[in-house]
Formats: sequence, structure tokens, C-alpha cells
Amino acid sequence: MKKWEKQTMKIAALGAMALTLAGCATAKSSSSQGNNPGKTIKIGVNMELSGSAAGYGEQQKQGIQLAVKKINKSGGIKVGGTKKKIQLVIRDNKTSNTTAASVAAQLVNNDKVVAVVGPATTSAGTAAIPNMTKAAVPSVSPSATDPDYTLQKSGKVQKYIFRACYQNNFQGATAVTFVTKNLKAKRVAILTDNSSDYGTGLTKAFKKQYRGTVVSSQTFQEGDKDFNAILTALKHKKIDAIYAPGYYSEIGLIVKQARQAGIKAPIVGSDGMADAKLAQIAGKSNATNVYYTTPFSTKASATNKVASKFMSAYKAKYGSTAPTFSALAYDSVYMIKAAIEKEGSANSVKIADGLAKLKNFKGVTGTTTIDKQHNPEKTISIEQLTNGVVSKVYNVK
Repeated sequence: MKKWEKQTMKIAALGAMALTLAGCATAKSSSSQGNNPGKTIKIGVNMELSGSAAGYGEQQKQGIQLAVKKINKSGGIKVGGTKKKIQLVIRDNKTSNTTAASVAAQLVNNDKVVAVVGPATTSAGTAAIPNMTKAAVPSVSPSATDPDYTLQKSGKVQKYIFRACYQNNFQGATAVTFVTKNLKAKRVAILTDNSSDYGTGLTKAFKKQYRGTVVSSQTFQEGDKDFNAILTALKHKKIDAIYAPGYYSEIGLIVKQARQAGIKAPIVGSDGMADAKLAQIAGKSNATNVYYTTPFSTKASATNKVASKFMSAYKAKYGSTAPTFSALAYDSVYMIKAAIEKEGSANSVKIADGLAKLKNFKGVTGTTTIDKQHNPEKTISIEQLTNGVVSKVYNVK
């Protein structure tokens, strides 16, 4: 009997161990399959709502909320044979990389969101990637423009990372085409915001493509207020145009001080200038002969019904013209919606699969197809400012 009992206990112990191991395997398998929706579809927002990039984050939050309101008003997102409404979980990453990573962990692990919109900036977005990947939850950044944002160090694509905007290299190359063909500029001065990957990345792309003469290449920092020394030096050089990629806060002052210094040359920049605050900072009369690349033109409603409806809704809700970053964020939400409906599932892994397969998505910022590196293939425009108002739009090829 004792021998039999020992054998029985041994078998039982082995069985218990097997069950424990099976349980561990099941838990691991379950966690690798991402998050699932409940009664609602939880979408997280990891956004710069305070700190240096708060202006962009607030614009994006407005676009996100407008999209969710419209989707929920129509009954929600179709998942299989039913419709589920979206529940937003908004968290402020404070324009901090460390906080952005922490917010990502909170959203995927505590809030159990199935997708995330944001962050707005490349650096904050990159910091969030490990936690998004570990939880198998996709994120769509409306405005992270660094070419490597969606790629691993090996060059392979980040499975759960997407964006609604085009990359710096595409913007920089487009600016070169415009400066060369439209402005006929053979001699260019470059002013770069070297405090961010955004400014340095655009400048690198521009210099790589430009075949004219770069007469001067100067740098500045985020928060700088006085550019007179740089501009005084430029005034005595023969230049056909100035390329100044950066954000409206500094570029607005550069435009203002350049015009006050008597520099009338065209000033060309990037989508960080696509905000009404640029003209406010520069002064309307100074914001003339100014150009910038943008994925969304305020004149788009003339040919884009989706954009027209969005602009009307934005104006009614917020009392102002819709900025580019609100449009990109609005599209980001609808990209997630399209992915869910394509896959017939709001499981986070399935949403990532759907985003990777997105083709001919009709959005506010144009028709988008996601390529193999999770970048959108879409049209690009250049807006021209005259007296602080968009006076013309160029479609550059």
C-alpha cells in the first residue's frame, strides 16, 4: 500500500506540475494575442497635452474627439454583425519621452485599450514602442515624421507602429522640387532647428536632394527668440530662397525678423508651420511669400467631400478653421475604424493586421494606402501665404 501511495503521489505531483506548466503556457499564449474589446471599443490617446508640444497635442485631441463623436453618433464601429461605440481614454505624456513610455504601459495594461492614437512627436512615439509591441497593441501617430519611426534597428518593420503622416525625407524632397522648379532658386540659405529630429531630418533630406548652391547653413534652438544676427549675415548674401523647416513658434519669429530686416526672399518650410499662429506671430503683412509642405490643405474641401464635411464640423465645434494636425488625428481614428471593419474584429492584433492592409482609404488628408513599412502613400501639397492667408495651393509631383 505504501509503495502504491508513493507512486500515486508521484503521479499526482507530476500531473499538478503539468497543469501548472500548461497554465503558464496558456497565460503566455493569451498575453501574446493582445487586448480584446468589452462592451465598448477602448481607444487610447497618448498625447502631448502639456509641455513644449502641447499646441500640436491639443489640436490632435480636438480632431480625435470630433471623429469619435461622429462615429458614436452613427452607432459606433461595425464589428461582425454588431456595432460597438468607442470609449476614449486620454492621457497626457507631457511632451516627455519617459512619460510617453509610462502612458503607453498604462493604456495597454491597465486601461486595456485595443489601439492608441499618438504620440504626436517622433521621440515620444519611439519611447512608447516597446510597451506597445510587448502588449501587441497598435498605435497610429498623426505626426511622427522621422523616416525610421516605423522601423526596427535591423530595418524590419515595427509590427504595431503606424502613422498617418508622410516622412521627413518625402517632405524634404518635395520642398527641393518646389524650390527648384517653381521658385527657380539656384542659391538657398538653410536655417535648421537642431533641437529636434524633425528639423535636422528635414534639412538632411533637403541637402541630399538639392542640386543648387547652399549659400549658408545655420542652426537655432527651440525657444530661441532673437534671430537678427543670423538674418543680418544672410542679408548681405545673394539668396533666391530660405529653407527653414521647423515649428511655427520659431519660424513665425524668423519670418517676422527677416521681413523687418528687409529680406524679401521666399521662405519655405514644413508642416510644422501649418497653423494660423504662424501669421499671428509673424504679423500678417510679413507672412507673405511664405510656403510650407502639408498633407492637408485648407482649400481641399473644393475637391474632397470628406474634407469639406470635416472642416464644417470643426468650424461648428471649435469656431475656427481646422488645422493640419487636427485633420491628421481625425484620419488616424478613422484608419483604426477601417481596420476593425476590414478584419471584422476589434482584437488589437487583428487591428494591426487591418492597418497593414489599408488601401485607398478616403480620408480628410487625401487617399491613403499603407505601404510595407507602415507609412502612408498619399498626396502632398504646398500652401502659399500672402498677408497671412493661404492664397494658393501647389500640388507637387
